[in-house]
Amino acid sequence: MIESRNVRVVDADGEMVGVVTKEEGIGMAFEVGLDLVEVSPNADPPVCKILDYGKFKYEEQKKKNEARKKQNVIEIKEIKMRPGIDIHDYDVKLRNARRFIDEGDKVKLTIRFRGREMSHQELGGNLLKRIQADMDEIAKVEQHPRLEGRQMIMLIAPR
Repeated sequence: MIESRNVRVVDADGEMVGVVTKEEGIGMAFEVGLDLVEVSPNADPPVCKILDYGKFKYEEQKKKNEARKKQNVIEIKEIKMRPGIDIHDYDVKLRNARRFIDEGDKVKLTIRFRGREMSHQELGGNLLKRIQADMDEIAKVEQHPRLEGRQMIMLIAPR
């Protein structure tokens, strides 16, 4: 699958052989019982290495899996409240929000209005402002409070 006529060959020990034709490189690899693998196709001439192709693919897959393991996925955790929330319940919800932020997740705060509470939306706005003030040192507001139907929603993320 090597496109170029001439290639720069590195042998199985990591020693630079030099620039040879593609056929010569394949012959050198065949003598040792290994494959000629194009390592750097963008170089001029392309760099090819004499190695076991199956082992090369295995190592490459291992690197990809390791990178995927180290990747951190940010989740959005949701905390639901009502405008008339009691002080102790508020503290519990705030403690959970702090824990989520410390774990590196975003937090979606939802205030649900029922019945006549819709006529007092300022209570929900004040509650979200209070949360914003309490969480200011560890979190920043990513989406300011806005009304969606019977719910007021705010999104905060770690600083």
